[in-house]
Amino acid sequence: MKRPRHFHSPLLIAVLLGVLLLAACAPTAKRPVEPSQKTPAKPYEGTELTLASMTDQYVTAFRYLIPKFEEKTGVRIVLDELGYVDLYSKLTADFVAHTGNYDLMTVDIVWTGEYAQNKYTLPLDDFMARDKAALALDDIMPVAWTLGEWEDAHWAYPLAGYANVLNYRKDVLDEAGLEPPRTQEELLAYARKLTDKDKGFYGVALLGAKGPPAAQDYMAFVQQHGGGILDADGNIAINTPENVEILKFFGELFEYAPPGATDYWWDQRETAFRSGKVAMMEGWSIARAGYENPEISSVVGKVDIALAPVEGMKPKYGFGGWGIGINADSKHAEAAWAFIKWLSSPEIQKEWIRHDGAPIRRSTLEDPELNEAYPWFPILLESFEKGDGDYRPRIPQYSIIQDALGVAVNAYLVGEMGAQEALDQAQARVEENMR
Repeated sequence: MKRPRHFHSPLLIAVLLGVLLLAACAPTAKRPVEPSQKTPAKPYEGTELTLASMTDQYVTAFRYLIPKFEEKTGVRIVLDELGYVDLYSKLTADFVAHTGNYDLMTVDIVWTGEYAQNKYTLPLDDFMARDKAALALDDIMPVAWTLGEWEDAHWAYPLAGYANVLNYRKDVLDEAGLEPPRTQEELLAYARKLTDKDKGFYGVALLGAKGPPAAQDYMAFVQQHGGGILDADGNIAINTPENVEILKFFGELFEYAPPGATDYWWDQRETAFRSGKVAMMEGWSIARAGYENPEISSVVGKVDIALAPVEGMKPKYGFGGWGIGINADSKHAEAAWAFIKWLSSPEIQKEWIRHDGAPIRRSTLEDPELNEAYPWFPILLESFEKGDGDYRPRIPQYSIIQDALGVAVNAYLVGEMGAQEALDQAQARVEENMR
């Protein structure tokens, strides 16, 4: 695939300007040899690592498992929990200034190309080759490698795999005599049928907020209609006739979404579904277990999931999630790798799942005990087996695509411009920033 020319996104440029003086004064840290005066049982005892994590559901698993790793190894891990935008900004500042404030970080799948091109994180291939016998690499789902792989090197290790699935109220669909929708047209028809605005009940919950939410949700629907943001040669192709029609379809779905959906971020969409006022919602599979938690959910026992409906193509399902990387400036790379290796092991993965983590291994998805506790795992397995980790382009220039689409899609949804005009504007903005 032809790669677009390198450039920095507006967010990255802002961060660069903010840390330019510091970056000029701070020499690139060289990774020293790990301390060797340790007992064989705890070779990194006394080492402190700082982990920057997105505040997704898997942060609960970090909170549970980190103390167990600390007890086993003597390593202390400081967990810094951050929202999506803050995580990206703080990591970028740390990378550009070579301050090494973070040793470990959760890496969104779409940051893979950027981190690889700029060598922000360490390539893990030497670690993986050295410890191959202990890693059970063949057990990791093939699509999960897109969580950190770029041009035949691994810049982050699979941490939490997400399937884009359809969540639905089985009681509502049963009462209406409906099976889960299998196509996008059925999804729209069901959303229309199930909406009762007089009762405050809506057919579908969507993401519409300006920025990453609107951009990423729109790209999911582009994928499900068989479209793409890049053409066959890897060129930016946002404003195609097909994508314009998909944007119109996306906008029509919003007619059956709760009021204010054009401002929804992920947590607000989840709240709308968990509160019981929405019939269907496409979303990441990591949220599924929470629907059975009465402390946060009003729909306990009323939810099921199905494969995401696709339109007129061989089934291929959106895949996303997070890898875990090691800062190229970390002074404790070996200890950081020890944590990754321990956390991703088949044994620890079962505990990871039981505490709101997301799967990366086939053995986890096929485990009988876990399947009994999480009966939706067969759906996730099928979605992973036919997963598409590139429908949001993982290229180094992804963030500018997201920035442009996040403005344009929201502008269309709130009626500020037409679909063609919105995508033309996004295309022009991307091309301008690639010069």
